[in-house]
Amino acid sequence: MTTGILSAMAQEQTGVVAHLQDVRTERYAGREFQVGRWQDRGVVLALSRIGKVAAATTAAALIERFGVTRIVFTGVAGGLHPSVRVGDTVIGTEFVQHDMDASPIFPRYEVPLYGRSRFPADSTLAACLAQAAQQVLQGAALDEATRLRFGLAEPLRIHQGLIASGDRFVSRAEEAARLREAIPDAMAVEMEAAAVAQVCHDHGVPFAAVRNISDRADDQAHVDFAAYIEEVAGRQASALIAALLPLLPP
Repeated sequence: MTTGILSAMAQEQTGVVAHLQDVRTERYAGREFQVGRWQDRGVVLALSRIGKVAAATTAAALIERFGVTRIVFTGVAGGLHPSVRVGDTVIGTEFVQHDMDASPIFPRYEVPLYGRSRFPADSTLAACLAQAAQQVLQGAALDEATRLRFGLAEPLRIHQGLIASGDRFVSRAEEAARLREAIPDAMAVEMEAAAVAQVCHDHGVPFAAVRNISDRADDQAHVDFAAYIEEVAGRQASALIAALLPLLPP
């Protein structure tokens, strides 16, 4: 089996390419795909770029062009649920497009002609992600200077639940509050995973996503964002994928 590993931005895959063996780069659909092996597993790395359409295009290419048999999305997200703090990890168990609204023809959030608003993660793949995330948090404690710089509390925690996606960077407290009111069980908000979940549903390909919480989707969401994904989230993503691959069926 071949695992596709997606992130939106290069910083979210910090150090990941260095782990690949027998790697080759292929260009397709205006993107670069790193094809190789990692821990004797076939792996294809790709950057989806930002937003639902870009993510869907890349996911379809991974499946149709490169024959991946499962997809994992790693990256950062804004925390929505009151229990989710900066630095925590969220494993998506289901995904919704918070900006999908074809009402009154269809209920709000329902994807037209699918009869559903939420697409589930593959339960086995999500469970493996949760196990890998636990290994990373136990074995990769952040130094005090990093924790203080980004305001990270200890202990960092792992959550599992709904991830909301939309073509908007949520960076105002009032917008985050509206989302919490409208979708109270959403753990985190970002811009890609629900689109990839829909593509994988169409193709019958297992999908799961893990998000490191970089901010609280409020007025401070832009502060040190680039530094955070480089120094914290990207490094944790590399460690998490390294922990995940041995847990997956070959």
